[in-house]
Amino acid sequence: MRPESSTRYTPYTLSSMDRIPQIAGLSERRRLAMKAVAHVLPFRSNRYVTDELIDWDNIPDDPIFQLTFPQPGMLEPEELARIMAMLREGASSRQIRPVANEIRRKLNPHPAGQLEHNVPRLDGVPLPGLQHKYRETVLFFPSRGQTCHAYCTYCFRWAQFVGMEDMKFAQRETETLHAYLRRHDEVSDVLLTGGDPMIMRAGHLRAYVEPLLQKGFEHIRHIRIGTKALAFWPRKFVSDPDSGTLLRLFEEVVASGRHLALMAHFTHPRELETPIVRQAIERIRSTGAVIRTQAPLIRHINDSATAWADMWKKQVALGCIPYYMFVERDTGPRDYFGVPLIEAHDIFRRAFRRVSGLARTVRGPSMSATPGKVVVLGTQEIHGERLFVLSFLRARKREWVGKPFFAKFDPRARWLDELQPAFRAKRFFFENDNPPRKKQVGWE
Repeated sequence: MRPESSTRYTPYTLSSMDRIPQIAGLSERRRLAMKAVAHVLPFRSNRYVTDELIDWDNIPDDPIFQLTFPQPGMLEPEELARIMAMLREGASSRQIRPVANEIRRKLNPHPAGQLEHNVPRLDGVPLPGLQHKYRETVLFFPSRGQTCHAYCTYCFRWAQFVGMEDMKFAQRETETLHAYLRRHDEVSDVLLTGGDPMIMRAGHLRAYVEPLLQKGFEHIRHIRIGTKALAFWPRKFVSDPDSGTLLRLFEEVVASGRHLALMAHFTHPRELETPIVRQAIERIRSTGAVIRTQAPLIRHINDSATAWADMWKKQVALGCIPYYMFVERDTGPRDYFGVPLIEAHDIFRRAFRRVSGLARTVRGPSMSATPGKVVVLGTQEIHGERLFVLSFLRARKREWVGKPFFAKFDPRARWLDELQPAFRAKRFFFENDNPPRKKQVGWE
């Protein structure tokens, strides 16, 4: 890693990857493979990531390099070879695009029924920039926030960034969000997500948030912002031109009596170690906002109990609240990054027992699946048979929450739909109801 060399945000993308000095030292074949992957799955980075977070002496094994740069194993070998051959023949991005789109559509771009069950309607019209899966919570995808300071290679929302408009969630009109919330006073939580809302200027963020503090929205008690900016561009909160304006907006939200939470994505302990990220955390907390931390468990990046225990300890020391360990979703390059459920639970358990009670606010390993957030509680032997013990943390039906259930043990299973019900049952209890129709909101 190098000392800070730039305070200006300048993204690196596929077209500028060769301008990253350290990339030139990689073999020609690896560079070509990285470009091939980047034609299918999105790539974006910046100088803070390359200069401050990546250990270039440990390439390709460095976890932050694995986290932010395309890896050959992210595509099936035959698909990777196909794109590499096209690049060797001088094919343009336009010529590669149909092949890339063909591969993308095989990668389950919208897992957990996001399109089928979660998109609500207003006066019969679907609102593609909103999701309403759980009764109390609405997710909002502001159109100006549908990119990030850098992209995570494992990202389950990769479809937002590849230019296929039919696969993208986004809402341009703030009035749509506000009109929907006026009609749904059961909603107490609004989560701004993306992409990353912290890619927006403070004035644009204010246009979405400020009306929620006014009369008519008293039922909105909690405003959350999902962001990776603290890890990938902490200057957003310290030295960017509008950082002061942004923090004043945070203060206004807190002064209104609302709970403001930044749902910060920290994937590796190193993201918490630079002086500027610690300064950014301190400035955010001084506004009265709370920082809750979450990340998925990812092969090649943080698949060790030591990494998670270290990360939770650092977060607590900085005043952040560990919130979730997720299971890598069944989308995109999950064959490269995914970890079996039994291994995920073992890593969680071993990390959990290494930390004090202040870090044991964290929950996991959790799968954000179609019926809800399912946590793996462990395994149990019943009548001589080893079984998974699971439960819902959140669910489409509130009566499912906290209800333990059992699945046959499978050492290879990585997701809920790869598990079979225990005790010779034909279906899990939550499968006995027909799934919500497309015209319905996904909760009851």
